[in-house]
Amino acid sequence: MKHFLSLVIFAIIFSSCQNENENLFISGDIVGLKKGTLYLQKVGDSSLVTIDSIQISGSSEFMFSTFIEEPQIMFIELERNDGNDYAEVISFFAEPGEITLTTTLKNYGLDLEVLSDFENQKKLEEYNEIVKRFNNQRLELLEANFAASKAQDEKKLDSLNKRFNSILKRKYLYTVNFAINNKNLEISPYIILSEAFDANIKYLDTVYKSLDKPIQKSLYGKQLKTLIKERKDNDEENVETEVIDKLPEE
Repeated sequence: MKHFLSLVIFAIIFSSCQNENENLFISGDIVGLKKGTLYLQKVGDSSLVTIDSIQISGSSEFMFSTFIEEPQIMFIELERNDGNDYAEVISFFAEPGEITLTTTLKNYGLDLEVLSDFENQKKLEEYNEIVKRFNNQRLELLEANFAASKAQDEKKLDSLNKRFNSILKRKYLYTVNFAINNKNLEISPYIILSEAFDANIKYLDTVYKSLDKPIQKSLYGKQLKTLIKERKDNDEENVETEVIDKLPEE
């Protein structure tokens, strides 16, 4: 109860400090954190770009406020200031509004709890919960593959490879169907870009054509369109090369 009241008071203070030019308000708590630095980041042209940073000293609660033009994935990186260079990052699907993130220092991001009305974030959590099953199955196969490889069991390796490809195909199909069923949200093109970018080009094309017009013109919609064009151009170049290779010598 004490922790809840603390967050409420924190949110009230946070609201009073909002700048008219800011439309995304992030508050949260990293339970157990006494000292460190938090970096609010987004994806730039080729790497993560830091938008803002906060020094944590004593209180584990934090807040960020910024402006975003449209919904997009954002990150909060934790630097513990303990000499460990390992990057610890949590991600969330941001959009204009308020969001609260709670996690622990011990399991930073792994036990993340998100409180918001962001539709994209809710769908992202739903998608991740299902995809986690596919990823766990793939990890089990990788362990089995390592054992079979060590034993030089070619028959077992071939069987595991077929099962691995089957799981990957099912994951792609689930991702494509999820994207089509959420064609009115920015998460639709995003999960294709992040989880199925190398799937059959016809699937990518199908998803893009199904998107609502505003989503086609969104950040991830444009990126998906570019990816499809690049994939098609690359396929055409490969076909031309194959044709040239097959020409008889004079």
